[in-house]
Amino acid sequence: MNIHVIEMPLDFGASRHGSDMGPSAIRLAGLRTKLESLGHTVSNNKNPIPIEAQEYADIGSNLKAKYLRPIVMACTALAAEVERSALAGDFPLVLGGDHSIALGTIAGMSACAKKNQQRLGVLYVDAHGDFNTAETSPSGNIHGECLSASAGYGIPELVNLYYDGAKIDAHNICYLGLRDIDSGERELMHKAGVTAFTMSDIDRQGFAEVLKKVKLFFKTRCDMVHVSFDMDALDPMFAPGTGIPLPGGLNYREGLLLMEDMASLGLVRSMEIVEVNPVLDVRNQTAAMAVQLASRLLGETIF
Repeated sequence: MNIHVIEMPLDFGASRHGSDMGPSAIRLAGLRTKLESLGHTVSNNKNPIPIEAQEYADIGSNLKAKYLRPIVMACTALAAEVERSALAGDFPLVLGGDHSIALGTIAGMSACAKKNQQRLGVLYVDAHGDFNTAETSPSGNIHGECLSASAGYGIPELVNLYYDGAKIDAHNICYLGLRDIDSGERELMHKAGVTAFTMSDIDRQGFAEVLKKVKLFFKTRCDMVHVSFDMDALDPMFAPGTGIPLPGGLNYREGLLLMEDMASLGLVRSMEIVEVNPVLDVRNQTAAMAVQLASRLLGETIF
């Protein structure tokens, strides 16, 4: 198939800068060559999404949703690009940037799902919940509010991005790899009814058993799946170049096996990879890992 690579160098949503260079790092790690070796064609967005430099942007008056205006503008443009790509039958592969870009990617895939009368599911691979609102956020960083807003919770500017209302039914959200959740977002996640597999669940049940449950989750309730992969879901030993590295994450083999199993599901129609920060990376190790993850999701196998 055609993989439509959309570079989204946006890092307004996080406190630590550098993830705006993530798309370039992933590209330089050999993404196109790897995907073409699998038999895919690769295209990119001919007109780059306009993003002003954060150093010159207005943080805005709402410090519980910092840089709201430029994030909404950029993510609205991203949503339109993702929807066009998905409706054309391409596979949108979005390279971030911080996780606030999920607002645009999920909105675009949601619009496509609605037009095709399909049910969208989201696999959210992340150490964090990103389910705060402006009321509960301890930082005001929108990368921590993106999934809650996509599910219909939070300030109107985020909830109604691209089109009015929730973009994803919270009951169709499945987390994997959680290990750091704020108290306010934990309460909202329970209220919303998301499904979550934490690192503790993986330790107790075993990774193979958790993967079975994740696949069953999507098989029984969704027609198409979007994979949102934050590189901080991986242990910093394997992905040091992320904005919020936390010990105790997924290892190298678990990350690749997860992608292989999601590929075998046959429902994944899009992916985003976020929080690759070359400033913090070691010899582009994290970007190279991102290429491996994408290639396993898109058909690469060992044998």
